[in-house]
Amino acid sequence: MRRFKHWSGRFLKWSLALIAGFLVLSSTLVLMLRWVDPPTSAVMLQHQISARLGSGEPLPIHHEWVDWERIPGTLARAVIAAEDQRFPDHNGFDLVEIRKAMAQAQAGGRLRGASTISQQTAKNLFLWSGRDYPRKALEAWLTVLIETLWSKQRILEIYLNIAQFGPETYGVGAASWRYLDRPVSAVGAREAALLAAVLPNPNIYRLDAPSARVRRRADWIGRQMRQLGERPLR
Repeated sequence: MRRFKHWSGRFLKWSLALIAGFLVLSSTLVLMLRWVDPPTSAVMLQHQISARLGSGEPLPIHHEWVDWERIPGTLARAVIAAEDQRFPDHNGFDLVEIRKAMAQAQAGGRLRGASTISQQTAKNLFLWSGRDYPRKALEAWLTVLIETLWSKQRILEIYLNIAQFGPETYGVGAASWRYLDRPVSAVGAREAALLAAVLPNPNIYRLDAPSARVRRRADWIGRQMRQLGERPLR
């Protein structure tokens, strides 16, 4: 019994030390990225590793960082209209959409996602793909950190630079050159809505050959942009 208490005490001590270390390390990393632009993301690295393991060949990644000052306001507004219209107001979790998703599931419908731009940024930047509970718990913690330590503008800036817009294409800088043949600073409202229209699933919704569904979604995003208007990000 005494030996059990000894080892259980040591296990608890080391567990608490590991948890404390993780909290400090993750907080430090997120705080650093408030000013330092991430050169890549977990999603990009995961896709590169999968390609290397599958074919043995390196995967060409199209990615170009674009500072906030060079991103048109219409493009930022288009992504908010498409992905997370309450982004300027919530604290990382859209409780309204969460309640709607739960009610739909309880009524027998398909459980749909209710991830915010903040949650997607945490997932794409730091985590692996999947719906397992450990990943969701880490996503929630990192979302809290991001919302606490970054401004809304910084969250959106990083999201726009790491979101996938097509096969091996990440960020608005690479997407605007690859699919629109122009720098992101020259993207207009219609093109911005088209870029935002593929974000739910860029492997299905394509910018190189936009389907009728993508164009209809772009039209809807354009209407939402006009209704939302320009709203400052804190």
